[in-house]
Amino acid sequence: MTERQNEVLAVLGRLTDAWNDGDAAAYARLFTEDADYVTFFGMNMPGRALIESSHRALFEGLMKGSKLVPGGEEPTVRFIRPDVAIVVSGGGSSLSGADKPEPGRESTLTYVLVEEPEGWRVASFQNTRVSDPAAGARPGGEGRTLG
Repeated sequence: MTERQNEVLAVLGRLTDAWNDGDAAAYARLFTEDADYVTFFGMNMPGRALIESSHRALFEGLMKGSKLVPGGEEPTVRFIRPDVAIVVSGGGSSLSGADKPEPGRESTLTYVLVEEPEGWRVASFQNTRVSDPAAGARPGGEGRTLG
């Protein structure tokens, strides 16, 4: 890894730390003001303020005490410009404190980071749950279309 790749990955490490600390403000500060945050069920939460308020609700409720953990693919960092990086990584969450994602909680994560005066920030994030397309196949061999 290059120094710049490590700088980008350090932001993801801080995101994980903020999540694991249940700190919605610290989590949201790592996003741009106008970031797009697409959840695993396809809802977009645009903007840092909404990212913070929605994560505060998660950290105080359903995801209280949860941990983000690595899983699946190792992160790849690709610079499309010197100040814009795309990261694709595996990961997930654990509600029990396990060191790997619990069944059904593993995702492929895509981040677009931009370099701003205060450092690298996430401009766009998408969480896609890992699933088995064959599990959606219909009896008789007819599969569902992907897409």
